[in-house]
Amino acid sequence: MKHIPVLLNAVLDTLGDINNRTIVDCTFGAGGYSRAFLEHGANVIAFDRDTNVMADADILKQKYGDKFRFINAPFSEITLLNPNEFDDVVFDLGISSMQIDNAERGFSFRFDAPLDMRMDVRNATTASDLIQNLSETQLADILYEYGDIKQSHRYAKILKQNLPTTTFQLRDLIKNPNDIAPVFQALRIAVNDEMGQIKSALNFLHDSLRPDGICICVTFHSIEDRIVKNTFRKWSEAAGDPRLPNIGLAEYKLLHTVKPSITETTNNPRARSAHMRGVKKI
Repeated sequence: MKHIPVLLNAVLDTLGDINNRTIVDCTFGAGGYSRAFLEHGANVIAFDRDTNVMADADILKQKYGDKFRFINAPFSEITLLNPNEFDDVVFDLGISSMQIDNAERGFSFRFDAPLDMRMDVRNATTASDLIQNLSETQLADILYEYGDIKQSHRYAKILKQNLPTTTFQLRDLIKNPNDIAPVFQALRIAVNDEMGQIKSALNFLHDSLRPDGICICVTFHSIEDRIVKNTFRKWSEAAGDPRLPNIGLAEYKLLHTVKPSITETTNNPRARSAHMRGVKKI
């Protein structure tokens, strides 16, 4: 399936005039967001830990030169940037369509492949390794926390007894069809420490975003969306004692939440579960 950036127009509308601003695209993927930012006159610093995206990054580098900088690393390494280097930050969280559609990566139960699921193949631990090395209790916790799977202990026991090494082996062990996607999601999140990555980057940005800077997150499932929603809400709450002068003013303003239109979900079914949330530093 062709990669279509989700909620791109909403992201651009929320950012406003980005000419000569520097935007950190934390999830480069196929470069849809970065390309649009560059076309609107912005400078872009892009992160992605997947080495397979480097060809697309090279194309933008050749076209835009010093206006585009690519860092082949997880977006948690935004902590290495100087806060003066950027104005706004955008996250398009979760897995990319290119990763899902590449059968050999082991992200999808539609294709038979090694049970891998690593976004960065330089990392040692695959999903198969995770199942083998974790205890049954640890595995059940992952399935429950990252997949909202009520029968997490039952599935953890089945996985530990059978130790699947391919996507079809894992798929066939999950007898309830409604639980297949959540099991795959939970293992993928754990393999790539996706929630830890989000928390680390957002913790850094709370103090590092410039005044008038905007942070936008596009999420695709309730677990990551809950982290973003609660984090942004906390940032926007007044601190201290509001009865005292000049104390209690919130540092951030919540921006409107956007869901994809019917037209967008028709043209791009993978946008169906997307939410865009944003905050602006006051």
